[in-house]
Amino acid sequence: QVHLVDSGGGLVQAGGSLRLSCAASGRTFSSRPMGWFRQPLGKEREFVAAISWNGGNTYYADSVKGRFTISRDTAKNTAYLQMNMLTPEDTAVYYCAAATRVYISPMSTRDYDQWGQGTQVTVSS
Repeated sequence: QVHLVDSGGGLVQAGGSLRLSCAASGRTFSSRPMGWFRQPLGKEREFVAAISWNGGNTYYADSVKGRFTISRDTAKNTAYLQMNMLTPEDTAVYYCAAATRVYISPMSTRDYDQWGQGTQVTVSS
């Protein structure tokens, strides 16, 4: 089983950047699809980005395409979400997630088995 720890959130002005990290424990990190989701206050959790088990495929929500980049470093057992050109609409708690199966529906929360504790991102106007 993989244990995930999210970090890197904070307060940033609109137009700024942040990089979120998701540190994973466990030897099976390299074989797991990873995803980032976010949950604005009072709203449901929504898909942000995902990366396949080998990093060969990436997926993004339309709202973040061209601004966010997901990546993974297998040697460091860490996944990242680079967020650029942030807007107040990006304000949310961000969660990383890992799936047990290799082939999943990357945008579905139901296909992920382990979740980080979440990290708050606040973008001021």
